[in-house]
Amino acid sequence: MPQFTQLSDVVLSQLFWLAITLGFIYFVIGRGMLPKIQSTVDARAQRIADDLAAAEQARAEADESEAAFRLRMDESRAEAMKHIAAAKEQGAKATEQKIAKADKAIQAKADKAEAKIRSSRDEALANIENVAAELVQDITGKVAGLKVSRDDAAHAVKAALING
Repeated sequence: MPQFTQLSDVVLSQLFWLAITLGFIYFVIGRGMLPKIQSTVDARAQRIADDLAAAEQARAEADESEAAFRLRMDESRAEAMKHIAAAKEQGAKATEQKIAKADKAIQAKADKAEAKIRSSRDEALANIENVAAELVQDITGKVAGLKVSRDDAAHAVKAALING
């Protein structure tokens, strides 16, 4: 069979071209393109690692910044509480002073009113004594037919008021 006799020539030719093709693939792709691809992958991996490190550092800085912010906020709150307490104390003192001043004014008005009441009461008692003395004069004149002087009637009324 003639196909079998040509088999050795065809196989050798095909093996030759297979070796050339594989060599071409090995040198062009394996030695030429693969290092470029590998360097791109390595650069990308390095960039990702750098980005992760930068993100970690930024997170650490953010945590430190947040801690410092919280510390400043706590200090500000404490200072605000001090100011509030001082304002309350000052307000209480001002209120106490106003109350004391108002108490003095009220006490002065009360003293003035009491003096006026005493004066009015004394005046009313004096008027009552005068009216009583006049009544004593009129009654003794009408009932007993005696004429009593104003001074005697006033002394009699005073003596009656004192003995009560």
